[in-house]
Amino acid sequence: MTAFSQGATPVTPVGTTGVTAYGVSDEARNLHWLLTDLVEEVPGVLSVAVVSSDGLLLLSSSPEHSRPPGIPGAPGAVGPGSEGPRGSTADLATIVAGLGSLTTGAATLMDGGAVKQTMVAMDGGGLFVMTISDGSLLGVHTAPDCDMGIVAYHMALFVGRAGHVLTPELRRELRQSVEAVR
Repeated sequence: MTAFSQGATPVTPVGTTGVTAYGVSDEARNLHWLLTDLVEEVPGVLSVAVVSSDGLLLLSSSPEHSRPPGIPGAPGAVGPGSEGPRGSTADLATIVAGLGSLTTGAATLMDGGAVKQTMVAMDGGGLFVMTISDGSLLGVHTAPDCDMGIVAYHMALFVGRAGHVLTPELRRELRQSVEAVR
């Protein structure tokens, strides 16, 4: 069973710069592929957001941030929970940035070192936040019946693969592409 059958939305980065046919760089397309793989391969994933260290949305599984300008027909999700918390990936990005800041502050007060992962279990689902090497955050909103170990494992794979490609230039490109959609 794929995440699509449980309501997740396929992702596609958007952009106005770059060298590919869709207007984004190869690095952006690779990061998109990694995020798409996370959404497609992990049952129970409802929405995903990559947030910069300063709290700005860079990439998401949300349809409003997934269609490159000028490319019609981006697929949309159907089903409950397909759009994440309160129907907006921007909300997920805000929650992820706030939770990341809160846990970093707590770790500082407790002399705990760097925060690697945060997990919130709720009756209606889960929220996982994992730090990417550049200080960006990967946030995943899940269904209540997901396997937390599988989610954490696939998030760690994403972080390990994305950490070295998420350069300042790529973050700038992704941020500009999100702004172009608004």
